[in-house]
Amino acid sequence: MMHLILGGARSGKSRYAESLLNNYQHVTYVATATGGDDEMRERIQHHQQSRPDHWQLIEEPFYLSRQLESITDDQVLIIDCMTLWLSNWLCSHDDTSWQEEKSLFINALLKRQQPVFIVSNEVGSGVIPMGELSRQFVDQAGWLNQALSQVADKVTLVVAGCPLSIKPGVEAL
Repeated sequence: MMHLILGGARSGKSRYAESLLNNYQHVTYVATATGGDDEMRERIQHHQQSRPDHWQLIEEPFYLSRQLESITDDQVLIIDCMTLWLSNWLCSHDDTSWQEEKSLFINALLKRQQPVFIVSNEVGSGVIPMGELSRQFVDQAGWLNQALSQVADKVTLVVAGCPLSIKPGVEAL
């Protein structure tokens, strides 16, 4: 079972996703962010401090499919964030490996028995960016979110801290 949680920057999507995990004992948080500058390191630290201490943490900027295959099936997963994962790949300039990993990741998601909560930015509601890399990011993020929503049991859009169900799915999540 998979729940995709979308939202803009600072929409409350991570906080909402984390709140859904309060009833689970065995949670693994898979973080894709890298601390490339002071501001990003502060964001990462803020996220770390907001999570319960008993949650396991895996930091993986690239190969999420490998992590999914290695995590035991008794763990509920939260993966935050797909657009940071995409950014890591775009900055690597390795489109072939990105496309392969994206496919492997989605296939690995489909094999999971325990719930998976995935956080991603919704970036398709704005204007078309002027720069080539920015346009590539918006296109790839849109295609990634579409692919994830196709296989997700439930999709929620978070706006100003308010969750809006856009694919109701199974209530067991």
